[in-house]
Amino acid sequence: MISVKNLTKRYGPVLAVSDISFEVQAGQIVGFLGPNGAGKSTTIRILTCYQPATSGQATIAGYDVFTQSVQVRRQIGYLPESAPLYPEMRVREYLHFRGKLHGLDRAARDAAIARVTDRCWLGEFINRPIGQLSKGMRQRVGLADAMLHNPKVLILDEPTIGLDPTQIQEQRKLITELGKSHTILFSSHTLSEVERLCSHVIVIASGRILASGTPEKLRQSVSAGSRLIAEMKGPAEEIRRGVSAIAGVKKVDLDGRDGWQRLSIEAGDGQDVREPIFALSAARGWTMREMRREVASLEDFFVKITAEQRAQSGKR
Repeated sequence: MISVKNLTKRYGPVLAVSDISFEVQAGQIVGFLGPNGAGKSTTIRILTCYQPATSGQATIAGYDVFTQSVQVRRQIGYLPESAPLYPEMRVREYLHFRGKLHGLDRAARDAAIARVTDRCWLGEFINRPIGQLSKGMRQRVGLADAMLHNPKVLILDEPTIGLDPTQIQEQRKLITELGKSHTILFSSHTLSEVERLCSHVIVIASGRILASGTPEKLRQSVSAGSRLIAEMKGPAEEIRRGVSAIAGVKKVDLDGRDGWQRLSIEAGDGQDVREPIFALSAARGWTMREMRREVASLEDFFVKITAEQRAQSGKR
């Protein structure tokens, strides 16, 4: 649905996007993840035909972003970081105005407004001036605008920024629901948002794509994914020596309190040492009250890969 090949954007001597390539398949919710200044918004503005690239290729639904911009705009709905709304207009009035710009006749506009009002939960606010709405409700109006012409692709740039926790939760539910009928490219620097919402993640920093894959695949590539937490009662040094001697165990950190020993156990790649640890505990008579795998988060992966990227950049 979205295809990007060797895309580059320069602002004079500044390289904002450097030779990036990626694909977004139909029906996916893809997270475009990176720190501030990573090149996310620049890439999105190119894909939505708001600015040209320096070089490279990009297509959406088979249409070329650079030579078929009118056709591309018909295929996408775009919610920028700050939705450009008219505060003096009422919500219904604004959506009618935007529907005219999309070329919808009166009947089509009425049907489209009814559809997006229902999808974006705008019913009780439809006749209010936009300037009287909360930040979260204005974001919904912007999203309703993006959906008016029922595009195949939704491109959302930081759709939860500035929202309170309740509004963020509501926006998550809405994006998840929209993913059932639209392809979504979702830009954010908030890792928890991407991890909750997206089936695939693209990580960008300093204008370069550092990694891509499912959130689970990226988490598993971090060493924390093979770490165990265990808690048992027994002599500290005996426990340390016994667990350290198990094949596959690389490191054991131990913290004792009230006779209980809390262990952080690092295993080798692909090694599952839970069964031999449990067997050792039973054989030695050490009471065990906890053993669990410590699951790495997307944040662990992001911190690791961006630190590596900074280190490599410093060597150049």
